[in-house]
Amino acid sequence: MPRIVRAALLQATWTGDKESMIQKHEEYARKAAAQGARVMCFQELFYGPYFCQVQDAQFYAYTELIPDGPTTKRMRALARETGMVLIVPMYEQDERTTGIYYNTAAVIDSDGTYLGKYRKTHIPHVKGFWEKFYFRPGNLGYPVFETAVGKIGVYICYDRHFPEGARALGLNGAELVFIPSATSRGLSEYLWRVEQVSHALANGYFVGTINRVGIEPLGDDDFYGQSYFVDPRGQFIGAVGDPHEEELIVRDLDLDMVQEVRQTWQFYRDRRPEMYADLVHP
Repeated sequence: MPRIVRAALLQATWTGDKESMIQKHEEYARKAAAQGARVMCFQELFYGPYFCQVQDAQFYAYTELIPDGPTTKRMRALARETGMVLIVPMYEQDERTTGIYYNTAAVIDSDGTYLGKYRKTHIPHVKGFWEKFYFRPGNLGYPVFETAVGKIGVYICYDRHFPEGARALGLNGAELVFIPSATSRGLSEYLWRVEQVSHALANGYFVGTINRVGIEPLGDDDFYGQSYFVDPRGQFIGAVGDPHEEELIVRDLDLDMVQEVRQTWQFYRDRRPEMYADLVHP
């Protein structure tokens, strides 16, 4: 039997407050489940605005513990209710040290089991993306999670500019990699349809990538949406999301294609890691 997995992404506009933003995502998760989705990813820092457009300590209040914070517990209940695997990007408070924060995604299995988390590795710090003010670079490596739908990895926004982590996820066994983002118009809009497609091609896995839409009150630039799924051959699965409007994207992924493509394009077999030492010695 083919391993067909129906997967969902939500590119959403900011509602104006945390509680209504969480409620919006809960409602869309139920809609996705009603359409047969078995796994769903939310956008980067899903319950807040993209506050990194400014540097303001008031936004530290958005931090929560993972998995012991209220939103993770609420999302575990939602996963149980809908029977979906959930990838939930949040603003994480370090469990041991006050004032240490991460840009993190929790991975929750379809029965509500918390499987673990990925912390964003590469942190930008340029105009409109003042992320080093808010986040410490991730320190958990590139975990791949055994879920009810298959082996899932996560990469977050600015990470996508770095092929090394994308390759590490493939080497760690990922069949499907989610890349939640908050990206506004500019130079990166051209890259948006190139980089994630390249990761899927180079590593022989599916990618589901998601971006916000709309203009938020902290900045003048609008987020350009265009969320999509791409298969291991580098082909878009259905249409790319709207560049302006909120949209729930639900697509069918044939995970058997991962093995088929990797047995055709033998990129893992033909790697020469003993020749790459200079890549990790700056």
